[in-house]
Amino acid sequence: MFKFPQGFFWGAATSAYQVEGGNANSDWWEWEQRAGLKEVSGLACRHYELYARDFDLAKGLNHNCHRFSLEWSRIQPREGEFSELELQHYREVIRALRQRGLEPVVTLHHFTNPIWFARQGGWVSPRAPEYFLRFVEKAAGALAPEARFWVTINEPMVYCFHSYILGNWPPQEKSFFKAAKVAENFYRAHLEAYRMLHRIYRDRGLPSPLVGIAHNLQAFEACVPTLRNKFAAYLRSQSYNFSFLKKLVRRRAMDFIGVNYYTRGLAETKSWRLSSLLLDDCQGGHSRLRKNSLGWDIYPQGLYRILLELKKFRLPIFILENGICTDDDNLRWEFISEHLKALAQAMLAGADVLGYIYWSLIDNYEWDKGFGPRFGLIGVDYRTYERTPRESAKKFSQVSKTGVLA
Repeated sequence: MFKFPQGFFWGAATSAYQVEGGNANSDWWEWEQRAGLKEVSGLACRHYELYARDFDLAKGLNHNCHRFSLEWSRIQPREGEFSELELQHYREVIRALRQRGLEPVVTLHHFTNPIWFARQGGWVSPRAPEYFLRFVEKAAGALAPEARFWVTINEPMVYCFHSYILGNWPPQEKSFFKAAKVAENFYRAHLEAYRMLHRIYRDRGLPSPLVGIAHNLQAFEACVPTLRNKFAAYLRSQSYNFSFLKKLVRRRAMDFIGVNYYTRGLAETKSWRLSSLLLDDCQGGHSRLRKNSLGWDIYPQGLYRILLELKKFRLPIFILENGICTDDDNLRWEFISEHLKALAQAMLAGADVLGYIYWSLIDNYEWDKGFGPRFGLIGVDYRTYERTPRESAKKFSQVSKTGVLA
């Protein structure tokens, strides 16, 4: 048995585009319409209007925090134009959380951009951080009194990888050079946003906020333990997992490290070329681990290993996403409980962890995969939009209530 510390955060997450519906000013919305996707986001989960109902469910499941994102394209639908109506909406979202005893964890950028921003070059543009900071200033200025935890950017490396290396997300480009420019712009944007958030709170005489990023980390391993595969796994771990973090830690630009952990990556390289070392994965079906419905290995040991590796940065860690898409709810609970055991072991070994947020609170639109993958603690019927808490949600609820992991 393990007892989590008093004040530990328990919750689940959403992102605006995946649950709100109707985000027609977003680059994703525009891309969906012309990309020929099998399913478009449309009304998504209608969370924009049903958020209070969803938060009632979260409270009933004994959550004490909730992570969500602001949709930049709602707040700033056109360059230089900010919507007070939408800022008021997000104020009401945060107040609804506070009224239910849920600590808001606010994400400023979760993959999507306003169409006007994308048309000016998006995150490749040298002006990208400047545009983003105008949004941050307006959003934080409106919401600062209500929120304490801020996440500037969600999974910068995932965005770079899917949008500019694999090219399967908008703007669908394949360029290591552009991917590097985007990563650098994310770094600059976070650095300045971190300073701006602290300055806004200081100028208003408010207690200092806690600002971090949500960084996706994978447990990289050699598929077959050849020298080349082992080197590839090491290279991926350093470049994908730690290079971005190291730069921010050196600049003292994080109050906590936000961790998103789902799976491991198996390196099986065809050559010593850099692209092969960075991108070639196991194609031979060598893994015998259980998998989620997208084929990702279930590997809780990787979370333990990563949390111990993060100790060197001497910052608190907040698990902002950890979850599974599956139609087997027994497997969902096994996933959660096994990862919580790995988390507990890491904390016993000295990892300083603030909380655990499951992805996701409700089923949602899983980007280019559509509505098929079911990540939610709460199921959504996309015909009626009825919400149904799953048994796994109720079991997780007991851990959230007692702080005890049997």
